[in-house]
Amino acid sequence: MQDLAKPEILLAQLAEQITTTLNDRAIAQPLMVGIHTGGVWVAEYLHQALKLDEPLSTLDISFYRDDFSRIGMNPKVKPSQLPPHVDDRHIVLVDDVMHTGRTIRAAMNELFDYGRPASIVLAVLVERNGRELPIRPDVAALQLELKPEQHIKLTGPQPLQLVLT
Repeated sequence: MQDLAKPEILLAQLAEQITTTLNDRAIAQPLMVGIHTGGVWVAEYLHQALKLDEPLSTLDISFYRDDFSRIGMNPKVKPSQLPPHVDDRHIVLVDDVMHTGRTIRAAMNELFDYGRPASIVLAVLVERNGRELPIRPDVAALQLELKPEQHIKLTGPQPLQLVLT
């Protein structure tokens, strides 16, 4: 295993990219939603860096996954914490690593069960190759080309580290 770039630097870059994107789209008070587990760690940093007023929301997409038959049920299912309605809200959806797009699809399915957002800005710490669905992040701090047998993971929460296996 090898460690990658310092996550603190990538997190600062991601916060800057999100600020620019929100300003460009004239979005003033977004709802930030982190996907368990690594996405929540990233979202906690971003939520503070962007000085958002509304509490950070979280999603556990375990029940929305389409790969139960391959990976089984996650024994550490955590409750999602969202406001009762997301109708007409601008959402910043945060994950740590985007690979196939399936996690993001599951997260959006869950969000739409709560209502119809006005928009979703997708922010990821790392975007890697290997997309299976036509989903792309709006902002990513790092893009990686990895071999199919390689994987990247954010470990943490203290300290946060990107590890390539």
